[in-house]
Amino acid sequence: MKIENPVIFYDGVCGLCDRSVQFILRNDYRKRFQFATLQSDYAKRVLGEQLQFDSFVFYYRGKARYRSAGALFMFWHLGGLWSLFFIFMLIPGFLRDAVYNWVARNRYRWFGKLESCRIPLPEERERFIDQV
Repeated sequence: MKIENPVIFYDGVCGLCDRSVQFILRNDYRKRFQFATLQSDYAKRVLGEQLQFDSFVFYYRGKARYRSAGALFMFWHLGGLWSLFFIFMLIPGFLRDAVYNWVARNRYRWFGKLESCRIPLPEERERFIDQV
């Protein structure tokens, strides 16, 4: 399966991640992004040993970007005013990722943990890859 568009890999049972996917679906007017859970076989094939369940992963043209860089590249590709968030790339990665890691450690407590991965609506199904 060859995927041409950016792929967002996310934790399928994380409440924050689910809300993030909902946000992207609402704001991706060009419908460029595709989605796959980190629990999927597709994630295992594409990310292999780099698979991290506590990370947002932006994957495009064979390159994976993790944590804060992944989120900022997503905003850049989302376009419009959202691309202004890319200016945070000027902050050193170790500082950005320290904040990212703090949120990641607390995400289940703050946003809950879902019983299972979300089932896409029929009109969204083509944007989700290799559902678990």
